Amino acid sequence: MVFGGPNGELGASMRYLNQRYTMPLRELQGLLTDIGTEEMSHMEIVSAVIYQLTKGLTPEQLEAQGFADYFVDHTAGIYPVSASGVPFTAATFQSTGDAITDLNEDLAAEQKARTTYDNILRLADDPDVRDVIRFLREREIVHYQRFGEGLRLIQEQLAKYARDPSNPYATNTSFDPMPQRPQPRSRTR
Repeated sequence: MVFGGPNGELGASMRYLNQRYTMPLRELQGLLTDIGTEEMSHMEIVSAVIYQLTKGLTPEQLEAQGFADYFVDHTAGIYPVSASGVPFTAATFQSTGDAITDLNEDLAAEQKARTTYDNILRLADDPDVRDVIRFLREREIVHYQRFGEGLRLIQEQLAKYARDPSNPYATNTSFDPMPQRPQPRSRTR
């Protein structure tokens, strides 16, 4: 399930909103905040779809679809679990405090989410569900592109300020701070 599984929206939002605190550039902090917040809206979308698909089902219908165990614990409530029934856990996402490591984790997470949506599209036949999944899949691709831009930005900055400019990857931004790029001043009266 794209809500609570290891590649789901809940883990993505928690990953990005936690990583932003140690990201050394304000632009990247903003990027993680924006995408983390958007992932929370994806949770709402997925929850609404699940609710609409299960609203009004009888216990017999839920059992026939293989959801008897879920029904016993949650009735028709929305609960973050993977497609195999494993409850959400924070152990499914990573936040290391190292900008390069975290951004590569984020790139991989977006590709895994895209793959999950691709797999759902292969199984879903309801046109309304397919439209929502296509939209969410497109957003994961945009997130991947934005994280790629963020990785290039941090690599450029590390090349300028790293202790060893010939190997910026030897820098851990949590321990080897780099100066913030100047931000434009706002013109307020």
